[in-house]
Amino acid sequence: MQTTQPICVLVCALGGEGGGVLTEWLIETARIAGYAAQSTSIPGVAQRTGATTYYLEVFPRPLHELQGRRPVFSLSPVPGTLDLLVSSELLETVRQIGNGMTHPDRTQIITSSARTLTTAERMVPGDGRADVQRLLDVVRLFSREHQIFDMSRMARDSGTIVSSVMLGAIAGCGVLPFRREHYEQAVRGGDTSPEPQNRQTRASLAAFAQAFDRVQSPRQQAKWVREVVDKVVDDVARSPDGEAGTALPEAARKRFPAAVQDVLALGYARLVDYQDERYAATYLDRLSHVLEAESKRDPAGEKDWAITRETARWLALWMAFDDIVRVADLKSRAQRAQRVRREVKAGDEDILKVYEHFKPGVPEFAALLPAAFASRLKAWDRRRIAHGKPAWELALKVGSHSVLGMLSLRVLAGLRGQRRRGSRFAEEQAQIERWLAAVVAGTSDGSWDLGHEIACCGRLIKGYGATLERGKRNLIHVIETLATAQGSDADAQPQARAQAIAAVRTAALADDSGKALDAALIRHGAPARPVQAQPIRWMRKPDAAHPTEGGARNTPSTQGKSR
Repeated sequence: MQTTQPICVLVCALGGEGGGVLTEWLIETARIAGYAAQSTSIPGVAQRTGATTYYLEVFPRPLHELQGRRPVFSLSPVPGTLDLLVSSELLETVRQIGNGMTHPDRTQIITSSARTLTTAERMVPGDGRADVQRLLDVVRLFSREHQIFDMSRMARDSGTIVSSVMLGAIAGCGVLPFRREHYEQAVRGGDTSPEPQNRQTRASLAAFAQAFDRVQSPRQQAKWVREVVDKVVDDVARSPDGEAGTALPEAARKRFPAAVQDVLALGYARLVDYQDERYAATYLDRLSHVLEAESKRDPAGEKDWAITRETARWLALWMAFDDIVRVADLKSRAQRAQRVRREVKAGDEDILKVYEHFKPGVPEFAALLPAAFASRLKAWDRRRIAHGKPAWELALKVGSHSVLGMLSLRVLAGLRGQRRRGSRFAEEQAQIERWLAAVVAGTSDGSWDLGHEIACCGRLIKGYGATLERGKRNLIHVIETLATAQGSDADAQPQARAQAIAAVRTAALADDSGKALDAALIRHGAPARPVQAQPIRWMRKPDAAHPTEGGARNTPSTQGKSR
């Protein structure tokens, strides 16, 4: 924020929503805080053909720093110079965007998702309402930062009008240099009692507090995430000796464009930590094929190398899949022990005992065995399940605070070299190669959009255990049925296939049961996923002396399978 230019705020409110009161509160807040401010208003038109707008300018430096000088304010907003746009109605927000008032690199938008239909919308014989999704897309496109929530409902719940909610949102967004107590003092209007006597003032303060928390909480979370990411990137950009440098090899920094290198550096460092530099070099080699395909489709990089960037992101996460070696490594690190002590607020003289609970099963042990031994072990476990027995698991309780417990974790973490010879490593790499081949083929032989949508399908790989396996099956099915013209409609254009993949991916991420995914697949001309066989265990009912709640009779125990 420039300290020589005023902060420009535009407020849009409908009739009866207290826009004038809101402006008075803001001016009074500036006076209480010791800042120079000025407001003007432009009346709207009746019958919901427009809104009343209130323009406010606040000089960002307090009056005592100006040494008697007074800033000169403007009476009306200049398009593209707004720092904050606050509106109580979604269409009015878009109307101001259409007038050119906002700038995507400068303006923060706070708007209500509520709609009050205009006269033009009511005149249509059918459904004349504006498409809400298109309005929201415009807000996102033309704002540096945006907050969208139902201000009208929040005001009704608090028993007041929207102006109190808008004031809380303005205070929570942090654009104006005022503290929260300055706003609250303006609302109180000179009432200094802990609990205001006026019922309307109490309702206004309640709505103010709700809106303040609603806007500030996401901003604080986003700020924390940015700080964490910046710290990680800074750590990645340093060598193990603490000298300034980069974790990426010099050849990679020269080969890959700058728009990709931040994600690339994080992925490379993650895989070096996960396995070794040779494994991280494989990561770079795989991405080079994707970059080559995207370079042919978009040689000027007009789309910021989004295919390579998305692939780099999800590929790093997939290649660093969790297994018992990784879990043991993370749990036995010194940083983890320090973090646990901080979280429980243990002092230097306090004795802290930490017990790690593990329950590895056959898949976890088979993952580190060669394919031949792993297949036999898995077959043995499947036979157990088929005979009605539960899957084999080994419950372990390891005290990582003890020498023996820490030693066992470090021994298990030391099996990192065995990971490459394990069956799961080979399976994961084969599935990764299938996905990457589809990304390259979709980009080279299809279109940029098709390659980008296939790359974004890496989001399906998440979690662990059954969730991870389901995600991998969904990804392979999408690749086989929609990524290529042979798998889908032979006459389908690449753009149509890209749209189908985007819709199917969204359905897969929205519903863990898979019903939405199967419906989306069928809707776009692809077959639904094959049904996975699940064992059924028939349990013996209690004896007659201890009947069940429904009074069912005793039934012999049998086993079976269903599809």
